[in-house]
Amino acid sequence: MPDSQPQPPPPPSSSPGPADPSSLLLCGARLTDGRTVDVRLGGGRIEAVGTAGSLAAGDTRACGARVDLGGYLLLPAPAEPHAHADTALSADAEGPVSYQPQDVQRRATEAALLQLGHGATAVRAHVRVGDVQGLAALAAVLQARRALRGLTELTTVAMPRVLTGAAGADGLAVLRDAVKMGASVVGGRPDLDPDPTGYVEAVLEVASEHGCPVDLHTDAGDPARLARLAAMAGGLRPGVTLSPCGDLGRLPSEVASRTADQLAAAGVAVVCLPQGGCGGVDRRGAAPVRLLRAAGVRVAAGSGALRDVSNPVGRGDPLEAAFLLASRYGLSPEEAYDTVSGSARAVLGLPEVRVEAGFPAELLAVRGDRLAGALSLAYSRVVVHRGRVVARTSAVREFCSSAASVELGLPRQGRAQLS
Repeated sequence: MPDSQPQPPPPPSSSPGPADPSSLLLCGARLTDGRTVDVRLGGGRIEAVGTAGSLAAGDTRACGARVDLGGYLLLPAPAEPHAHADTALSADAEGPVSYQPQDVQRRATEAALLQLGHGATAVRAHVRVGDVQGLAALAAVLQARRALRGLTELTTVAMPRVLTGAAGADGLAVLRDAVKMGASVVGGRPDLDPDPTGYVEAVLEVASEHGCPVDLHTDAGDPARLARLAAMAGGLRPGVTLSPCGDLGRLPSEVASRTADQLAAAGVAVVCLPQGGCGGVDRRGAAPVRLLRAAGVRVAAGSGALRDVSNPVGRGDPLEAAFLLASRYGLSPEEAYDTVSGSARAVLGLPEVRVEAGFPAELLAVRGDRLAGALSLAYSRVVVHRGRVVARTSAVREFCSSAASVELGLPRQGRAQLS
């Protein structure tokens, strides 16, 4: 019998009837608790989860399509909480980065699809506004968002440079225009403003006016400034996020612990960037994730720069971020994956995903049978967004013929042997 049933249950039917073209049956997937299951999707949600073979045998509606996930581990899909869509994939460009709308839109689209292939079905993109580019880059990313609808969820953070003093008046006006245009999050880099505290006050005011979340870049090296930010941000809904906070780990342990407690009390989330920061090689280093988590701060992990001048080899891969947190920063595989999945979705204001009936059908299948192995060698992937397969990556490793592999009965995958 199925382990979980759709909520509410389907109406009774005396005959199987035609296949539902919107439904999808994922067959033979392995879950992190060791069970092998079938998962039926419909209407963008998980309708039922049952032991392998049970749903196909007892499904009176007949699924419209089936995907064999034998040999795959099925997980809630990752989300990308920190991307830079306007500068992504620009490292190889000759001369200055082009901010022509068509170039920005092309890069933003390609970057979002690349991250979707890795498994991220939602992306938060930070986009510069004001200065020379005005709102053109934001308009281009919003156009990419519309073109990608149904494949991935792309949201934008408006990032003005200066918001205080005489020069800040224009930046503040541009920020308000950016929100009206469609930016759903208010952000920026207060550390670059002559008055960082005034910058934060301005951002929080605009966010409060429009009911927007706040997502700020900061190295978090000034504990007094962070304490003021936490005091101002406390209670703001729908929430405040800081990233990448790399300098927080360089503070004396007592100071860092006190600062983490202040951020936790204010409900401020932190997005770390274990694959490398987005401000140049001199600002690398991830936030102290274990200290922050111990204090009760919600910690998510993002990818940061994706092959731009800040990180010419950035991959934009959430599973690599989780791998680094597990291999270098002491998190368990389960804790590390949560930073790119459950916690990342919470930071983005998205509903929780579990492989259980009633939850959104935002899923990632990775070849393997254990989470640790999936983070180590996550090559083959199947990505499900809104209940349908939107990306698939298949990796086949081949070796030349070897007596050792035959004698030892080593597992093989894919096509015939190389001669």
